[in-house]
This record gives sequence, C-alpha cells and structure tokens, in this order.
Amino acid sequence: MSEGVEWALHSILNLAWAGPEHAVSAARLAAYYDLPPAYLNKQLQALVRAGLVSSGSGPRGGFRLARRLEDITLMDVVAAVEGPEEAFRCAGIRLRAPRGRPHEDGPVPEPAEDCQIHQAMREAELVWRRELAGRTLADVRDRVERVSPGVPRRARRWFAAARTTS
Repeated sequence: MSEGVEWALHSILNLAWAGPEHAVSAARLAAYYDLPPAYLNKQLQALVRAGLVSSGSGPRGGFRLARRLEDITLMDVVAAVEGPEEAFRCAGIRLRAPRGRPHEDGPVPEPAEDCQIHQAMREAELVWRRELAGRTLADVRDRVERVSPGVPRRARRWFAAARTTS
C-alpha cells in the first residue's frame, strides 16, 4: 500500500477538524505534515473522484469533506487512492515448473487449475477488505480524540491561521 493512503486518511481527518464551513488548500494540508504539495494534491484529487471530498477553486477554494466521517470507511479511502486492483498479483510462476516429470504427490497441475497460493492470498485480502470496510473515519477520529485530545484543537488552530493570513 502506498504512503498516499496514509496521507489521504490524515488529510480527511484534518478537513473534518478544520470544519465544514472552511475549505483548505492542498498546500496548507501538505504543510501541516511537511509533505510535497503536488503529490498530496494527486491523492486529494483521487478522493474528489471517489466523492469523499469536494474541491473548489478561487480565493476561497480548497478541499472540504463531501461526506460525513461516519459515511467514509477506511476501505473507501484505500480504494480511492490505490484503485480496485487486488493487492496480491499472481505472476503465474508455477506455470514455469517442470512439466511431465513425476512428482511425489502427483503431476504438476494444469494451467487451468487455480493456484492455491493465489486463492489463499485472495481469501486473506477479502478478510482485510471487509475489516477496512467495517471501520469508518469517525471511528478513527473518535479514537484520536480519546487518546490525543489536543490533536483536533491544534489542527483547527493551524488551519484557522491560514484563513486569517490570506
């Protein structure tokens, strides 16, 4: 998984703490964690395409949440940034195994038979995806606010300072 997923998750939480009435620029979101703005902007645009955040241009433009945190799952963000492809990509190396040689437990399976490693990885990924789909950004926000109650206040001040200086 790319670091863009982490950046996107943190950005969504920061947009929530900045408040729905305030748009935040990609540059300001990037500056909060000292990230490259152009690369973060790519992640933010992926979130826009997925309908998780909205963007506006102009002097009061920037990014805002398009949905409530209760309606955004961790899987939504992963899918927006990483795309729908499977995490494990079977390269089919088993098809390069020697054919026609006797094996202790039978012949080498035909290419049409499913690869057991691919099946096992796919089953594990489905469990992982279900777990991510069952957790919302509201769950994460609540945990952050419980464990580190000063984080939302610092984020709000940081983003409010940008509004007063622009």
